[in-house]
Amino acid sequence: MLLIKNGYMIDPKSGLEGNYDILTDKDVIVKIGKGLEKPEDGCRVIDGSGLLAAPGLVDVHVHFREPGFTQKEDIASGAAAASKGGFTSVVMMANTRPAIDNRETLGYVLEKGREAGIHVYSCANVTLGMQGKELVAMEELAQLGAAGFTDDGVPLMDERLVRQAMERAAALDMPVSFHEEDPSLIENNGINRGRVSGHFGIGGSPREAEISLVERDLRLAVETGASINIQHISARESVELVRRAKRLSPGIHAEATPHHFTLTEDAVIRYGTFAKMNPPLREEADRLAIIQGLVDGTIDIIATDHAPHTAEEKAKPLTEAPSGIIGLETALPLAITGLVDEGYLTLQKLLALMSTNPAAMYHLNAGYLAEGGPADIVLIDTAGEVIPGDYASRASNTPFTGWRLKGRVVMTIAAGRVVYECR
Repeated sequence: MLLIKNGYMIDPKSGLEGNYDILTDKDVIVKIGKGLEKPEDGCRVIDGSGLLAAPGLVDVHVHFREPGFTQKEDIASGAAAASKGGFTSVVMMANTRPAIDNRETLGYVLEKGREAGIHVYSCANVTLGMQGKELVAMEELAQLGAAGFTDDGVPLMDERLVRQAMERAAALDMPVSFHEEDPSLIENNGINRGRVSGHFGIGGSPREAEISLVERDLRLAVETGASINIQHISARESVELVRRAKRLSPGIHAEATPHHFTLTEDAVIRYGTFAKMNPPLREEADRLAIIQGLVDGTIDIIATDHAPHTAEEKAKPLTEAPSGIIGLETALPLAITGLVDEGYLTLQKLLALMSTNPAAMYHLNAGYLAEGGPADIVLIDTAGEVIPGDYASRASNTPFTGWRLKGRVVMTIAAGRVVYECR
């Protein structure tokens, strides 16, 4: 048993906010109230004075690289990074080797996830081998425990196939998440086509590559009634397209990453390959449009797109290095520092974006604090300084190392067990 005393609790699902004690037994919250007493000698009492008690964070876009790329990350190290960042539930992407397009690989990653200390879920692929030609056995993989479907990392170009995938996913009441970049329009991925690509003398990735596929998939989602997620949105035009489409369908969701609401393409000049990602960082007007989308609810999820790579890979020239950065251990401090402290969001709205909303899209029993609910809790010192650099992740590819941020995770509790404690 755990008893958290004197914390300032925010439950974004119910809107309950104030000073409350929280008592857990095994993996369930059994009591929320004021002045709760320690029920038995074996109960650990945790002093939450001066701390925010919030639902464990939920990240529905992580790459833990297992199987096939464990030199970058594996499920155990990814889960350690998640718990240090305050996340108690994560959804893994399916671009592994072998891909998660079959029952054996899905069973393997889910079994490894059960050993990880936090709740580790996994998507299955949309197409066999991520080749964009033939749909996976969606019904079978759903029955075996897939949380949703995605070919993240590889855009789906066959409109007929995308429509079929949406129709089948809608029948299963499961989401499909889309990586929106038309490769036929991209000369060099990971860098915005514009001033900075010109600085490096390369072609870059134009905004139209994202916009064209976002427009197509929003149209198909409205027509099929599917639940879809526009992943890692980067262009202001895409934000506006989602804003319009959400008026037509409740199943449309969009996510923003901390790097896209924090940085612009100029970061590539300063940080090199550590600021290279797909889709790329774009202009200041795009960054501000993403923030406005978070403010008005157009973008309803913050996700990290945690993408670990080795130091050797990121040391390659800009056009050869892989895209992506790690994000689980910096997401919350970047959001508190850049969104809450700057007055864009309340803490309650931020927690909805990082827990309640993503959990709801994937139908996870997570993202809220209530009696009878899961004992997944994060304690946060919202004013506590964070200087990223000592990572639990196996990788360290991020431009945020050494930044001075606010929002220190003090303790992460998953299923009633302390899985991270700041000492």
